[in-house]
Amino acid sequence: MSVVTVGVHIVDILTRPVETIPAGQDTVLVDQIRLTAAGAAAGTAVDLVKLGNKVTSMGAIGDDELGDFLLMIMSRHGVDVSLLARRTGEQTAASILPIRPDGGRPSFHVPGANLSVSLADLDVEVLRGARAVHLGGMDVTFGLGEPAFFDVLDSLRERGTIVTMDLLSEMPDLLAMARSFLPHVDHVLPNAAQALAMTGADTVEEAAAALLADGVSGVLVTLGEEGSLVVTAEGSTRVPALEVEVNDTTGCGDAYCAGFLTGLLRGHDVVTAARWGTAAAARVATGLGSDAGDLEGIFDEGR
Repeated sequence: MSVVTVGVHIVDILTRPVETIPAGQDTVLVDQIRLTAAGAAAGTAVDLVKLGNKVTSMGAIGDDELGDFLLMIMSRHGVDVSLLARRTGEQTAASILPIRPDGGRPSFHVPGANLSVSLADLDVEVLRGARAVHLGGMDVTFGLGEPAFFDVLDSLRERGTIVTMDLLSEMPDLLAMARSFLPHVDHVLPNAAQALAMTGADTVEEAAAALLADGVSGVLVTLGEEGSLVVTAEGSTRVPALEVEVNDTTGCGDAYCAGFLTGLLRGHDVVTAARWGTAAAARVATGLGSDAGDLEGIFDEGR
């Protein structure tokens, strides 16, 4: 299946387990340190490839060493990165993630070149050739929130292209801006904090209803260990999480998006596709980083 991911590309530097930040220049020994391709576009692209899709990723990175690494590791996973724009003098977005023993992940983040992504960076003809387009992190790619890009999305959907959208931040002002995309996408996949901040609602059920009223066909709110809430015009369904030993929650949202979209592309309904997303997220949670875990076999788990 041909998929294009558009938006945020990040290099994650992860270490675990971290219980405290050492004082002064003290050293703490840890079990593992990894560098991975991450972000709501790059991380989802890697998982989509692992699920059997042909994927091209679009966005912007710096001309620095981190950008070189991101191109290398995404290519190694099988993602077509030939259309990623490189910004002279800008830094590639990166995060440092000290992973707690319970899988929690505070972060230190620099947004870098993601902030400058615009329609001029995208190959519209390649978008038109895709069966699905996933928008990752539209709340921080400010240059894409313009009528010209909305027109492109509308034209894609008229051609039968599936358009999904995920978010990156939990900042109300940024999420309010991203809400303008909703009339132009099919499915939006926020986490609970994002859905509440995006709408000002008191409950995730109320938030999902408000987002659905903005024109999307489906709202899928991820709820961590409580699974996800799937809301469409036909009603709402709770999809439970799978019980796994959680090592790191980094990238679980990206994996959910990848599993969900793959399920749709295989012809499944929204709730069944959500189960595929749940299975992919559970597998990623057992490792370290957004590319962790072998995603083979999740189709059986997601049935």
